[in-house]
Amino acid sequence: MPTTEIQKVKNQKVQIQKERILVLGVGNTLLSDDGVGVHVTEILRSQNSYGEHINIRDGGTIGLSLLPEIEQADRLIVVDAARIEGPPGTVQIFENAQMDAHLSTARSTVHEVALADLLDAAALSGAAPKIRALVAIQPEYTRWGLEPTPLVKAAIPTACAAVREVIERWSDEPH
Repeated sequence: MPTTEIQKVKNQKVQIQKERILVLGVGNTLLSDDGVGVHVTEILRSQNSYGEHINIRDGGTIGLSLLPEIEQADRLIVVDAARIEGPPGTVQIFENAQMDAHLSTARSTVHEVALADLLDAAALSGAAPKIRALVAIQPEYTRWGLEPTPLVKAAIPTACAAVREVIERWSDEPH
């Protein structure tokens, strides 16, 4: 086999091994800090240089229409405003069982309930992503407003970096 053919085969194997990662920003952008997950994914999408195996998606306030995308993902990162017992703008990463535990506690927004329900539905069908992360940003308030509060807005670059860090770490792990 000529060298170029060998290289093509090697490249195909590398592409096949890349797991599909869904980055889902959730929240309502009409409720100030509640929409921070969507704002983070908008920035990530504009900077995306990860390749086709990573889908960065605005999940809005979550609906059943997202179930097929969640089921098709090998790994899932959700970015959301969440009560994490820190000052406004605090960013924290919850992975796998920690994420599940966080979603099963008292919920502060309707989309946290919907996200837990979607993950449960995916698990029932046997297609839930085995590797999951929640990048949570502590909101200041979630009243009517088109922009996040200053402290939460200032945390958006940190949340973007947290998502990139998870993607890079997962990319280094064996599949």
